[in-house]
Amino acid sequence: MKSVIWAQLSKDRRNPLTVLLFIMGSILATLLFARGAYTPTVVPIFSDDENAIAIESKWEVLLNDNHAIQFVITEPDQARQDVRDGNADVAVKLMESDYQLVAANELPGVSFVRQHVEKVFLREAQIAAITQSEDEEKFRSEIEDYLSNAPFQVVSQGLDNEEIPNYDIRTQLLFAFTFLVSMFIAGFKVNNVMQDKVSGIWDRLKMSPMGKESMYLGYIIYSFLITLFQITVVLLVFKYILNYDVGDNLWIIILISAFFTFSMISVAMLITGLVRTPEQFYAVYPSFIPLIPLISGAYMMPGTITNPILLFIADLFPLKHAMDAILSVVFYNAGIADITMSLIIMLLIGTVAMGIGINLIERRSN
Repeated sequence: MKSVIWAQLSKDRRNPLTVLLFIMGSILATLLFARGAYTPTVVPIFSDDENAIAIESKWEVLLNDNHAIQFVITEPDQARQDVRDGNADVAVKLMESDYQLVAANELPGVSFVRQHVEKVFLREAQIAAITQSEDEEKFRSEIEDYLSNAPFQVVSQGLDNEEIPNYDIRTQLLFAFTFLVSMFIAGFKVNNVMQDKVSGIWDRLKMSPMGKESMYLGYIIYSFLITLFQITVVLLVFKYILNYDVGDNLWIIILISAFFTFSMISVAMLITGLVRTPEQFYAVYPSFIPLIPLISGAYMMPGTITNPILLFIADLFPLKHAMDAILSVVFYNAGIADITMSLIIMLLIGTVAMGIGINLIERRSN
């Protein structure tokens, strides 16, 4: 078993570029796709009208009633330059009773800003229409007093009267892309079994004192270690260098990643048993794996996918259970007892897939 592990390690030591590219791919994919998946926290506002100072002062107060976004008065040229340079996703050009959005791309955060600004301007237009023949300041004060003590109040709270979790789609995408890349690493390393069988290395290993179980175990352990190494490195980079929120229980997240890694190695072993050559594996596996995060809803907010057929298919793969467990740990501070069922399901999927995959490989060899 040790000789198989050292042989696989020697391959990667001679050519470490593949593993390094996968690690960099995890980081770059998250930074690229998660950039537009959050709400801008600071939005420049400006006005080109003659009474620009009065317009900016008026709308700054009205727009800043949303604690998720801070509208900051900025010079017109500077605001447009920030949008062009990518320092700001969107800026708002203010007029007396209208507005324009300045944006280079239609990112999700731009839609969020548009909804908020449109709501504020619509509310002000309605108040202005009502108060044409009334004392505007007095009427506005009465409306604000009524809204603050309205007959119906909407209160938001989490499950079991807990505080609402600070959900961040960027954190979810971090784990989604990290696990996506890890699935490719796991599959390509497991496919070394098929490559060594075709090249004749497997037959030479069988002639050694090493048992067949030790040979399989060597490939599985090395695939497990290199895949978990990739996940751990990426998580450490995001937590301690890029300052992403990956929760306070990093060791639980790595434990979940370990169960996920074993389960995905087993799925890769099952696919290896279904194909006949390494080339077929490289044709089938990279086409099949990207569908798993889509079906599992790894790229979307929890609860987005409601189709029972898709939910059933997602439950057959470990990514769904790994994402559920990790999001519970990161956003709800779940402990080991809370995620035990997800770990058991991943272990069960891995055990069944591994047994079937090795059995299919041995039958084809015989």
